[in-house]
Amino acid sequence: MNVKHAVIMAAGLSSRFAPLSYEKPKALFEVRGEILIERQIEQLMESGVPSIVIVTGYKSDMFTYLADKYHVKLIFNETYDTRNNHGSLYAARDYLSDTYICSADNYFTVNPFERDVSGSYYSVVYAEGETDEWCVSTDDEGVITGVTIGGRDAWVMLGHAYFDETFSQHFVQYLLDAHARDDTYDMFWEDIFLDHLDVLRMKARRYPRGNIFEFDTLDDLRAFDPTYLDNSRSTILKYLAASLKCQERDIRQIIPIKNGDSHVQGFQFIADGCRYAFRYADSSIKRLDEVLTS
Repeated sequence: MNVKHAVIMAAGLSSRFAPLSYEKPKALFEVRGEILIERQIEQLMESGVPSIVIVTGYKSDMFTYLADKYHVKLIFNETYDTRNNHGSLYAARDYLSDTYICSADNYFTVNPFERDVSGSYYSVVYAEGETDEWCVSTDDEGVITGVTIGGRDAWVMLGHAYFDETFSQHFVQYLLDAHARDDTYDMFWEDIFLDHLDVLRMKARRYPRGNIFEFDTLDDLRAFDPTYLDNSRSTILKYLAASLKCQERDIRQIIPIKNGDSHVQGFQFIADGCRYAFRYADSSIKRLDEVLTS
């Protein structure tokens, strides 16, 4: 079956990537000399995918140049800061048939996309040892029959998926129902899939180790692209390094600080063996023990 579309989800806040994501969306990070989302768009175009849809939300204005550069379609997800990623597929619900479903922050070392695809699938890679990823179980035909969060020596969901026409027809109905409810704000689109495994048949498509990468934190990115050790591309981290008289590589284990509405207002980090807290509002830096006792 010829692929009709690719939907790239790029709406999220990526709060775990503070402070880099405070300055720009993770999809626009430079990784090994290329912009993440641009690399993925070019891989889709090289494979002959005729229609590429980018779902934006957080700092959406920073993505507008893509429409001119690549002639992609931009769709704004109005619920990007209140709903999980099923909100992005709801925004792009008219483009989900015979479609790649992609995350803008994935890095593919080998182009995984094809012009012709037979049947729905979710990409999986093998994780040795303990993992906190989504581990899949399959039947003899490779169809996904269940998922557990966390496991050991397992195939885990990582990367893109593909919806064929039949899968999409059923999925969209479940998606519409989920999006209309008030108890589904935290729901991933994958949760909708898992709630209806009896109808939504999707195979696990296995990829070799080292083909698909995902970066959740700055430490993850530094391990993949060592240039981020001494050049974070972040004015905030450069300010912190100068203020604390340390190197950027010494600032690590960053954890976002959120307010009651789950909006990031700063972050914790370790530098030279001490843990600090940084607040965006006033650019203040304090030892964490001072923050906790104040």
